[in-house]
Amino acid sequence: MTFFSVAGKGKYEQKIQRSIFIGHVSPAGDEDTARGFINEVRQDHAQATHNCYAYRIGLSENPLTYYNDHGEPSGTAGRPILGAILKADVTNTVVVVTRYYGGRKLGVRGLIDAYHTTAAAALDQAGRAEVICRIPLIITCGYSELDQVNHLLNQYDASIKKTDYRDDVQCEVLIPKLNSADIIARLRSVSKVERG
Repeated sequence: MTFFSVAGKGKYEQKIQRSIFIGHVSPAGDEDTARGFINEVRQDHAQATHNCYAYRIGLSENPLTYYNDHGEPSGTAGRPILGAILKADVTNTVVVVTRYYGGRKLGVRGLIDAYHTTAAAALDQAGRAEVICRIPLIITCGYSELDQVNHLLNQYDASIKKTDYRDDVQCEVLIPKLNSADIIARLRSVSKVERG
């Protein structure tokens, strides 16, 4: 399966009826990373009226989604931010929208629009990148089989995380989940393969 995440960090700022809205976007491979980014933005904008956020984590059919209105009326900030993430069709992504209140109330519809458009524009700034689901494996082979193993790994776009050279060679690799049964069968013909 193919998934998309943001290509990198993004930022977008707009002024709506004297309030300043700043959207901050970051890739986040897990919930701790997402929460770390949220805390970083909150520290950088400690004087802001609100730092509302949403994130979507996971490369499965049921990713983890979470949002927070951070003091705005219920459903007017976090949910529209999450809506922008879902509309962009990205995962492993966190968005924080900071608001500096300008003295004029926007109303429920105005808040929903402001948070959604700020998040969407920040996501657009961050760009989109394909995420390939991968499976970890541990491959053990002799030195004489190493060239064959490396050739197969290159052929299937596998990434080598770590290699230990001892009596034999042990590699920790990540292979694409798509066609993983074929890749493992080919690797087993020249090496010992275990799930990582």
